[in-house]
Amino acid sequence: MMEETTPLARPQMVEGDPRTLTLLDVNARFLPHEQFRQLVANIKRDGCLTSTPLVWNDTVTGRLVVLSGNHRTLAAIEAGLERIWWMQIDEPLPRQRQIALQLSHNAIAGQDDPAILKELYDELESVEWRQYTGLDDKALELLEKVDVSSLGEANLDFASVQLMFLPDELERAEAAFDAARATATADQRWVAGLEQYEPVLDALETSRAAYKIGNSATALGVILAVFERHLGELADGWFDAAPGEAHRGGTAPLETVFGAREIPVETAATVRAAIDRLVKDGSVPESEPWRALDIFAADSD
Repeated sequence: MMEETTPLARPQMVEGDPRTLTLLDVNARFLPHEQFRQLVANIKRDGCLTSTPLVWNDTVTGRLVVLSGNHRTLAAIEAGLERIWWMQIDEPLPRQRQIALQLSHNAIAGQDDPAILKELYDELESVEWRQYTGLDDKALELLEKVDVSSLGEANLDFASVQLMFLPDELERAEAAFDAARATATADQRWVAGLEQYEPVLDALETSRAAYKIGNSATALGVILAVFERHLGELADGWFDAAPGEAHRGGTAPLETVFGAREIPVETAATVRAAIDRLVKDGSVPESEPWRALDIFAADSD
């Protein structure tokens, strides 16, 4: 559970010598050598930093610690800047909050929409400005493969849903999602439309109301339990009951055949022994023991 924290006081904009700042001893964010050299070159060209580091004034030790922007600070020093601007936090910060700030600035950086990125990059006519962007060969190779007319995530009307589970619920949830994914062939991808968002919320609300629970993760657990009881219905993804035939190729999860993930060990032992006998007498290939099911089904006719 996240501890309650008070809002930070408004950081102050401070101008000073970057050499007076203390860089982090342990920094999870790394910058490849070529990108760092490009950063130094850009700062030399601009004559200043165009994005400001975040600095904490540790009044106990007297150090000005760079929580975010270590590479920019180091590059500014190497570029020969005597003065830079930074945002400075002057209030006391517990170690936990220092780390949280550092990691959040590194992690919450967003992503580029490739189609829009290609459009913007193509507008740059000068080789120098294209180099200034810092886009590497890998990014440029991806841009060449982008179809600008394709649908980018940034242009989609969508909503994000975050699901959290307790440790004892996680295994069941993962198993349920795996079973659902297994019904589709490997070369298919599905995107849920926004119109499906409301039904999901309705299902959660119905679960909460039925069991009088307030936690959404617990309500989702109820939905998963109902899903577990109806595993057999997922056979519709590959089986046509009328002619009794599969309507697609590929494979099917056994859960959709038996309607259950597990069977009693006594039954499993009986089935396994029967399969071993068929493999031993050559009726079933050793590499495909599941073909014993064809023989069992034929014997039941």
